[in-house]
Amino acid sequence: MTQPRRRLCRLLGAGALLLAAGLAYALWVGATGLALLCPFHAVTGLQCPGCGVTRLCLSLLRGDCSGAWRANPLLMLMLPILAVLAVRLSVRYVREGSAAPTRRENALIWVLTALLAAWGIVRNLI
Repeated sequence: MTQPRRRLCRLLGAGALLLAAGLAYALWVGATGLALLCPFHAVTGLQCPGCGVTRLCLSLLRGDCSGAWRANPLLMLMLPILAVLAVRLSVRYVREGSAAPTRRENALIWVLTALLAAWGIVRNLI
């Protein structure tokens, strides 16, 4: 088996495990109503930049885009960007064996991180 094929199998295996874990968690939350608590919210009473991710994902699984938007609008806006970034890094990993981001991708990651940090502040003020 060639190296790119081996890396593709590894990547697909990791993706399948992540997908299975996500679907199992969605089924668990749907059946029990019990979800992981945000430690930041539990301690401070404030919403972190990621608060609402579970509701966002569950809403998207149901096809409820407006519910996903209400859960975390910034992450909804970032999803296409994050998807493109993930595909680019994955393709690079399969072809070259390294998923290291380029300078532009690294800058994009820092911009998205800064936006999330700012969102963490703004969402508690509005």
